Amino acid sequence: MVQDVLVERLAPTVNGLGYELLGVERHRTRGRSLVRLYIDSDDGIGVQDCEVVSRHVSDVLDLEDMIGGEYTLEVSSPGLDRPLFTLAQARSHLGAEVALRLRTRLNGRRRLLGKLVEVSDISMIITMGEERIDVPFNAVERARLVPQWRQ
Repeated sequence: MVQDVLVERLAPTVNGLGYELLGVERHRTRGRSLVRLYIDSDDGIGVQDCEVVSRHVSDVLDLEDMIGGEYTLEVSSPGLDRPLFTLAQARSHLGAEVALRLRTRLNGRRRLLGKLVEVSDISMIITMGEERIDVPFNAVERARLVPQWRQ
């Protein structure tokens, strides 16, 4: 997957600056790519942190021509609706409310909203009311925490 390659190639640069690269989203719109990086640190993320990472990552992307064509680079903090890019990230948020968008239907649904109760090596288990759903992680297109104020 293209995002995985970008994470692999950009993580050393981001980590070298003292930040953690949580994940990368890539979208194509009107012949142009949007590349969005989510970064974090123990001290939190501010606008200046995003600017520093953006300058360095932009240089790497341009030097190695990883995107191919015109692109817009956005560097962001994870925010209150933190995206979950890995099972390890999900595991650190057990008990939280999550919103999942799936690649294909599972139990007749592509969107799930529930409490994250368990994470294995290959899946996340959420509860929706009394229903317990085992969601294979490779079926997840997008996973985000639901901010507590929205619950």
